[in-house]
Amino acid sequence: MKIKNILLPFAAIAISGLSYSQTEDVSTYGAKELNWQRKNISGKIMGTNTQKAYDEIIQGQPAKKEIIVAVIDAGVDIYHEDLRDNIWVNKEEIKDNGIDDDGNGYIDDVNGWNFLGNSEGENIDVTTLEKTRIHQTLAPRFEGMREANVAAEDKEDYALFKKLDREITDKVKAAEKAYKEAKKGYENISKAYKNLAKMSGTKIATYEDVVNLNPSSKEEKKLQKQLVLVGKFGYTKKEMNEYMEYSENEKDAYYNTSFDPRKDIIGDDLNDINDRGYGNPDVIGPDAFHGTFCAGLIGASIDNNLGIDGIANNVLIMPIRTVPNGDEYDKDVALAIRYAVDNGANIINMSFGKSYSPNKTMVDEAFAYAESKGVLLVHAAGNDNKNIDFEDNFPNDNLAAGGKVGNLICVGASSLSTKKRIPADFSNFGNENVDIFAPGQDVVSTTTESKYDISQGTSFSAPVVSGIAALVWSYYPELTVAQLKEVIIQSATPLGKKKVVVPGTKSKKRFSELSVSDGVVNTYNAFILADAMLKK
Repeated sequence: MKIKNILLPFAAIAISGLSYSQTEDVSTYGAKELNWQRKNISGKIMGTNTQKAYDEIIQGQPAKKEIIVAVIDAGVDIYHEDLRDNIWVNKEEIKDNGIDDDGNGYIDDVNGWNFLGNSEGENIDVTTLEKTRIHQTLAPRFEGMREANVAAEDKEDYALFKKLDREITDKVKAAEKAYKEAKKGYENISKAYKNLAKMSGTKIATYEDVVNLNPSSKEEKKLQKQLVLVGKFGYTKKEMNEYMEYSENEKDAYYNTSFDPRKDIIGDDLNDINDRGYGNPDVIGPDAFHGTFCAGLIGASIDNNLGIDGIANNVLIMPIRTVPNGDEYDKDVALAIRYAVDNGANIINMSFGKSYSPNKTMVDEAFAYAESKGVLLVHAAGNDNKNIDFEDNFPNDNLAAGGKVGNLICVGASSLSTKKRIPADFSNFGNENVDIFAPGQDVVSTTTESKYDISQGTSFSAPVVSGIAALVWSYYPELTVAQLKEVIIQSATPLGKKKVVVPGTKSKKRFSELSVSDGVVNTYNAFILADAMLKK
C-alpha cells in the first residue's frame, strides 16, 4: 500500500485493500457487476457461462447428489438471509448440550468447528504473521549473536533469523508511518464531511451521504465534487478508518515479536498434531466478513429475490473457522481439512495463504488424506501479483517429501474484461502452480448481518471454482476427484494465444504462460466435458 498525496483540501492514503463500501442491499450495484461471475461470455464480460449451463443443460432437472462444501476461513455468518437455508447441519449432534453426541471429538459442532478458540468461548481475532512466529522461535538462539560465533550447523537458521529481523523492523517502521498518515487523512476527511454538513444543513456521516446530497450552492457543489472524486478511489472516512486499523494491526500484531495470543487463549503445542483438545462451536467468530463473502459466491440461495445468486443450486456450506486476522496456523489448517473430510465434505474451499509454512508436513498429510477420501481442494493463488512457480506460496500441492497430490486446484483472479486486462492486476500466476483463472475482481457477495458488499481478490476466485465444481459434481457424482479436477481445468475458456498484461507489470505475455489451463473457468464447457468423459 503506497502513500499518495492529492491536490485537495486533505491528504489521503492510496488503499489497495480488498473491500469497498458496504451496503444494506445490492440495489446500489450496477447490473454489470451483480452476479457477473455467473454470466455468459459476451463482448464486454469474461463470464463463466454458468447461466448458459443452467439454461441449456440443467433446465430445472434435479441434481443427483447434494454436495457439501467446507469453507475453511475466518468464519461464516450462518444466519445470513441468503445463506441460512444452505448451511450444513450435523444431524447427529444436539445443540448446546455440552456433550459430544456423535463422538467425533468436537462438542456441540452442530454447524462446524472453530479452531481459533477455547472451551470458555474465547476466540483469537488478530494474531501474528508466520514470519513473526518463526522469528520468535529463533530469537532465543540468535538474538544479539555475532555470525562468527554461530556453529556451522546453525548457519542456515541464523541467516533466516537475520533476514526476518530486518524485514520485521522495516515493516514496523513503515506501518508506524502509514498509521500516522492514515490518521491524518481520516481527520481531514472527517473535517471536510463536517464542513459539507454545516454548509448544507444536512447530516453527512458517510460517503453515501456525500453522493446523495443535492447541493444548493456553488461552494457545496464544489466540495461535494471533490469528496465524490476521492471517494471513488477509496478515500472515505470508512476506508481511512480501515487503513488505520490495518496499519495498527501491522505494527502491534502482525510484526510484533512479543505478541502471542495463541499462548494465552489456546495454549496448545503447535508442533503436535495430536494435541487437539481445543476450539469451540462458534463458527461465526469476531469477524466473519471474508468467510461469509466466500460462502455466498458458492451457495447463496438462487431465485429467492434476495441479494445475489450463488453458483451451485444443490449445495450445503460447512463453516470451519481457521483463518485469523493474520496468518493461519499450519496445525489448524491440517485439522480443519481432516474435520471436513471426516464429516462428509466433498469439496474444501481454502481462500488463504502465506509465504512460510514451518509445519508443511502436517498440511501435506491432510491433503493426502483428503485425496484418499476423494475430496477436492480448491485454493486461492494469492494477491501479490507474483509468479508462484518461482516464489513460495503456501499451502500448495508440492509435497515436502517429494511428489504432488492430485486433488488440489489453485485459482488466479480474472476481471470482467475480455481484452488484455483479463488477469486481475493483483493476482498471482504461474503456468505450473496456478491451474486456472476465475472471476475475482469487483464481485458482489454476502457479508455479515444479511448485508452485501463488492470486493476483490483470489480469495473470491477460489469459491467461484468451488461452486462450479460442486454444481458439476452434483449432476455427475460418478466422476472421481481426479476426473473432476481434469474436467474443470480442461474445459476452461481457451485464451492461451491471447496476449494479456502480466499482473503487476506493463508487459504482455500469452495467457498460456500464466496458468496450466490457459484460460478462465467455464461451467457450460465443464458440463459438456463431464458428460463426454463418463460416456467414453
